[in-house]
Amino acid sequence: MTKNLLALAGLFLALGAGAAQARDQIRVVGSSTVFPFSTAVAERFGKNTDFKTPVVEATGSGGGLKLFCGGIGVGHPDVTNSSRRIKETEVKMCADNGVAEIVEIKLGYDGIVVANSKKAAQYALTLKDLYLALAKDIPDATGNLVPNPHETWKDVDPDLPAVKIEILGPPPTSGTRDAFVELVMDAGCEEFDVLRALEKSDKNAFKAACRTIREDGAFVEAGENDNLIVQKLEANPDALGIFGFSFLDQNSDKVRGSKIEGVEPEFELIADGSYPVSRPLYFYAKKAHVGVVPGLEEFLAEFTSDRAWGDEGYLADKGLIPMPEDERKEWADKAAGLTPLKM
Repeated sequence: MTKNLLALAGLFLALGAGAAQARDQIRVVGSSTVFPFSTAVAERFGKNTDFKTPVVEATGSGGGLKLFCGGIGVGHPDVTNSSRRIKETEVKMCADNGVAEIVEIKLGYDGIVVANSKKAAQYALTLKDLYLALAKDIPDATGNLVPNPHETWKDVDPDLPAVKIEILGPPPTSGTRDAFVELVMDAGCEEFDVLRALEKSDKNAFKAACRTIREDGAFVEAGENDNLIVQKLEANPDALGIFGFSFLDQNSDKVRGSKIEGVEPEFELIADGSYPVSRPLYFYAKKAHVGVVPGLEEFLAEFTSDRAWGDEGYLADKGLIPMPEDERKEWADKAAGLTPLKM
């Protein structure tokens, strides 16, 4: 038994038989975007093996990584899902708390959609439109940053409807929020000469100007439950919502995605890179928990099997955009070898 496993076994014993008994079940936390995929794998795993069905919680990417990096032992999760890559600061947080060997696995790809109720007309938006609708401060005609004056979509672009701007979206702890500000807000900012110049001269000031979301009611933090956003869009046809493609795919009878830069948020268009707002999805596992928490290694094998994440796998049916075959093999090999993360 390795030094890590001995340490972990000691922690299990120190916490008492009751605690050890309660952890004969894998615990997964993290991204609400990855939650449907992780849940599908957990259910298959519980049904088709002798291990208990893993417990999966949607805590948000940032919240999941904080829990995951809290330490080694039964009081801490074995796996965390993330709709963005782990940050260097989070790797350090893990290391500071004794989580030294993290197994990183890229799961596939996802598109971020801006959707609304099917009771309303489809929107056709640009990245610039979204920046002008959501940024706290925007450039005026002279290039100075001023508080965002836009109240309706027509204020943003005369071709858009005269409907009040109301966008339901994820909180700062969400990986979807992180990806949205990088892929949408930054790109929208770069449409302005003054902000492009700011990016070159002061990156921190550029990020503050571009990534700070307005707080006057136009953007509504709707928590980590993307299904709740879908329900709110049904109840309010004037609102738009931001979430992962899988939730659009699973609720296509209720909501429709906006065109972004003229491109529909469709499976094939995300897969081939045509859709401009797409990102990779990840999950992370503790190598030290393998061999101690029953079924963890086998769970990783199920997650990275072709029947799960392949082109015809059951996760594609849930809306996951599969990686190319050679990329899947690379990450499956890392999972099987429990290869520690290197930033």
